[in-house]
This record gives sequence, C-alpha cells and structure tokens, in this order.
Amino acid sequence: MASQVCKSASRAARSLLTASKTSRFHSQGRAVGAAAAVTFSSKVPLLASNYGRGGSGSGSASWISGALALPAAAYMFQDQEVHAAELERTFIAIKPDGVQRGLISEIISRFERKGYKLVGIKVLIPSKEFAKKHYHDLKERPFFDGLCDFLSSGPVVGMVWEGQGVISYGRKLIGATDPQKSEPGTIRGDLAVVVGRNIIHGSDGPETAKDEIKLWFKPEELSDEDKTMRTIIYTILNFTEWLELHLTSNCSLEI
Repeated sequence: MASQVCKSASRAARSLLTASKTSRFHSQGRAVGAAAAVTFSSKVPLLASNYGRGGSGSGSASWISGALALPAAAYMFQDQEVHAAELERTFIAIKPDGVQRGLISEIISRFERKGYKLVGIKVLIPSKEFAKKHYHDLKERPFFDGLCDFLSSGPVVGMVWEGQGVISYGRKLIGATDPQKSEPGTIRGDLAVVVGRNIIHGSDGPETAKDEIKLWFKPEELSDEDKTMRTIIYTILNFTEWLELHLTSNCSLEI
C-alpha cells in the first residue's frame, strides 16, 4: 500500500511540476492538485496506520499526510513564481496626525497582513522646504501652503513597501482623499474624519512612487536582502520541485 501511494504521489508531483512550467494560468496544475487531494484523502489514514504498525515512526506518516495535502492548497492560493521585475515599490507616509494618534502599528499591520514587504522606514520631522518638494505637483493649488505647514508640523513615518501591485492596491487600502468618501475597511474610512487630517499619504502611480522614494530615501537605506518572503508568497515552482524530491527520497523510488 505504501509503495502504491508513494508512486501515485510521485506521479502527481511530476504532473504538478510539468503543469507549472507549461500552463500560464495553472489550470492544469490546479486540476491535478485537486484530483491528487481527492485521490489520496482516503488512502492517507490507512498509510499512516501502516507506518505506525511498522515502527517507522509517526514522523513519516505526518510528513506524507501533509505533503499530499499541500499540492492542491498551493495551486488554489498561489501564483507561479513572480520575477523581481514584476514587483513594485511604493512610498507610504504616516502624517503627523497619524503618528500623534498612535496609529503607526495599525497602519503597518494592514500592509503586512496583505503580504507586502517593508523595505525602508524612517521617522523624521520634514522641513517646510522638504514638504514643498514632496507636494511640488500641488504648488498651484490654494491649499498648498497649508499642506506643507501640516506635513512639517511634527514627526512623519516614511516607508517603502514592496510587492506585486502594491502601488494600486496601496491606494485602495488607504482609501479616498476625503475620509467621508472612503469605504469602510480602508485606512481613511476606518480611522480618519476630515480631509485636512486624513493621516496617510501613498504614491498614486509608478513615476510618483519612484520620485517620492528617491526624495525620502537614499538607496542604501532600502533593504533588498531577504528573499524568503517573496518565495513564500509568490513561488509555486520551487514547491513542486521540493515535493518531487522529498517523495523520491522518502519513498526510495525511482521516478
């Protein structure tokens, strides 16, 4: 029984690997993963029981139970490997009102829970001249001076976040400029009341993000070392290779 299940699991792993390489939208992989989960669901308990009686230890039973369940879950919730070129960076600032109200951890947690990576953070009190550079595109507006005065009135938390679609989704997460028009569930919709105190700023496009990041951060102040989170959130190819390798080594089969 153990040998048959291992062979089936190995074949499924190879099918997953092939699908991840050949199917752009992973429809083949999802189907294979789902079928594998259904096929193995009735066999895993018996296999675990056999392992237990054979004295090979509960570790092997637990391992193969988990391994057989993971392919379907991975294909249901993950995309194929995202290349570095597809990852964006955006600039987010918690304004003086957000800092004074103690909302730093609340705002950071919303981006982290989505799966975005914080690659730069600093706290500073911007000068009036610095604020004018930040809001340079609004210099013809009547409220320009007021904006600059407020941004330079206290500590600001500047951040750079990285992830797929982080610029556009970051704007959705923040909400409309006017908190009264922001949807519940957005940062401004939940935490702000009036336009003049809307607690947070976010880049509105790729070029703006690039300019604002350059204004607020030096290149050496940004982290680009930790690849672990990218792998966990975006990668499926390495998982299928891992599954094939470990099924082979644990079952001692040629596949």
